Amino acid sequence: MTKRIGFLSFGHYQDVPGSRTPTAREALVQSIELAVAAEEIGIDSASVRVHHFAKQLASPFPLLAAMAARTSRIELGTGIIDMRYENPLSMAEQAAAADLISAGRLQLGVSRGSPETSLRGWEAFGHVPEDGETDADMARRHTDLFRRAIDGDAVAQSDPRMTGWSSPLAIEPRSPGLGERIWWGSGTRATAQWTGEQGMNLMSSTLLTEDTGVPFDELQAEQIAVFRAAWAAAGHAREPRVAVSRSVIPITTDEDVRYFGVRAQADSQDQVGMLDGVQSRFGKSYVGEPDVIARQLADDAAVQAADTVHLTVPNQLGVDYNARLLRTVAEHVAPAIGWVPAFGRATSAS
Repeated sequence: MTKRIGFLSFGHYQDVPGSRTPTAREALVQSIELAVAAEEIGIDSASVRVHHFAKQLASPFPLLAAMAARTSRIELGTGIIDMRYENPLSMAEQAAAADLISAGRLQLGVSRGSPETSLRGWEAFGHVPEDGETDADMARRHTDLFRRAIDGDAVAQSDPRMTGWSSPLAIEPRSPGLGERIWWGSGTRATAQWTGEQGMNLMSSTLLTEDTGVPFDELQAEQIAVFRAAWAAAGHAREPRVAVSRSVIPITTDEDVRYFGVRAQADSQDQVGMLDGVQSRFGKSYVGEPDVIARQLADDAAVQAADTVHLTVPNQLGVDYNARLLRTVAEHVAPAIGWVPAFGRATSAS
């Protein structure tokens, strides 16, 4: 299994002391610049989080297209798009266009989404669950239509007054292979099983909306095993991919200590709490000296089980800081989990 690492940015922006992303423009432009820097380091992927009604990144496709235009190799993705807010057919057009610009490098994470600032914000976007349907059901319904649309299913009929006949119409443009690069953001073993049955790749973050008392990495490894078993039972032909997210902050400078020294102790253990009325388990952060973090990640059961590890970055500290963070991880941490730089793999293959 080829091990990949990437960064995941929440795209925060706010004009507060110390922020290097005081405006939305800075957050967007710096996301593009960090993707360029990450590609030069040999990082495998650049992903952005999607939130609404907040000072964060919200509309991913213009940003992904811009990142694609400035890079040539790195995978570009989302972690995740809240499908409760999406018009599936409009999203299919935008996703295909961005994927064509990237020459097939999009890796789109979608899901029901996480708690948002707004109360039923998807209704403001014009999306209301049908009778007897929950908002989670609506997200799955939107996802099903989106996947069918990007695969070329007919979703409308031609107008005989324009074409001279009546025939089924599919969304244009379409990008070959995009359907195999859709990931479902799963927070439980049950949704991981559903994801495997549906034939989507699995994306799991540092939050699981269930708790059995075992450490976070072990519970997440169980989730991955359930997903792979469901995938095999469903008989899908290709090999699935699995991604997990981790907060990894190597401490190598006085600046690192100033920003994150306290977190090294405060966030070094899993946290258990209530979220949306459900007992949930939050994964610990990996903050400390690079060699210590390397050993900890090598012992992380879910990191070992996944093929891709997304590293959440403190984007408000700017491109230079985050590029240095990623370089430190690439040189001193990631080799411990079996990773080699993307250009190193290409050289070995040739």
